[in-house]
Amino acid sequence: MIHLKKALIAGATGLVGSQLLHELLQHPEYERVTVLVRRPLTLQHPKLHQITVNFDDLATSAADIQEAHHIYCCLGTTIKQAGSQDAFRKVDYSYPLELAKLATQNEHAEKFLIITAMGSNPRSKVFYNRVKGEVERDLQALHLPSLHIFRPSLLLGDRPEFRLGERIGTVFAKALTFATPKKYRAIQGRTVARAMLRIALEAPSQGTRVYESDQLQTLGR
Repeated sequence: MIHLKKALIAGATGLVGSQLLHELLQHPEYERVTVLVRRPLTLQHPKLHQITVNFDDLATSAADIQEAHHIYCCLGTTIKQAGSQDAFRKVDYSYPLELAKLATQNEHAEKFLIITAMGSNPRSKVFYNRVKGEVERDLQALHLPSLHIFRPSLLLGDRPEFRLGERIGTVFAKALTFATPKKYRAIQGRTVARAMLRIALEAPSQGTRVYESDQLQTLGR
């Protein structure tokens, strides 16, 4: 008998999260895909279950989080978009950590999968990389049954919001692709999404694993 999976995505409106949502809804091994959103999506699908949440009070959605087999955290912002370092830290550190804490109370949870960034390091002098490294470190301290950390390079794809810095970086990244080592090459959001899906369905459900951007290029083909 085939046991279908239930997935949950936090950050389903972002570049990778939106691609991941599409992949999960089309995949036959998932019977239900729950998304935590601030505002309802216009998308409709028989597998899709939307929950409008206040991310400052995720505990109100604990029951839905605790039903999921695979929990995908695609939350992320920029300091400019967030408005301050504290607001950035809340989105990229506090929310993922709270989501994971709720997942530890879930007897069904098999895997917790999160996107951080290339260069994540809790001792980095760069604030962005330091926060990403701190969330990786503190997620590992929770002793989740199976934690999978994805560290993509510069993400390519159409975002719902305009980011000037990333748009400029994308132009240079594409122009210099053949001169850039594979690990540092920009990567399509869809490729990262497909890599996450593949790991969720194929990787062992024990321990912590980290995937650098060059591995994601291969896994997400």
